Amino acid sequence: MDSILNTIKIALGVEADYNGFDTNILLDINSALSNLNQLGVGPLEGFVIKGENETWEEFLGESIQLESAKSYILNKVRLSFDPPSNSYLVDAIQKQIQELEWRLMIQVDPPYNLFSEEVLLDKLIFNNILEDI
Repeated sequence: MDSILNTIKIALGVEADYNGFDTNILLDINSALSNLNQLGVGPLEGFVIKGENETWEEFLGESIQLESAKSYILNKVRLSFDPPSNSYLVDAIQKQIQELEWRLMIQVDPPYNLFSEEVLLDKLIFNNILEDI
């Protein structure tokens, strides 16, 4: 099981079995998940974690194309939970977040996502039309 909470905690330098910061980290993760939902990433109805039982697969499915959502969530949580004291590092993380938002949004947008069902269906219909000509 690949726990979202434990993955983020370990990446932040918090031991997975230490629960002292769980409430703060959970709030920050859920805020990032909400942002991703607005970008079209994750289940349509949204996704919330309540502890260590929710997994990346439950949120992202089996798609490897959305792996950068993990970095996005980590960076959003890092800026809120334990921001760097150096403003240049904060700016760098914010720029990375913006780039990840853009890339994730493009990845799930059907006109650009070459593997979306709509695009594949359009190609199939187009190919069938060409065969009939």
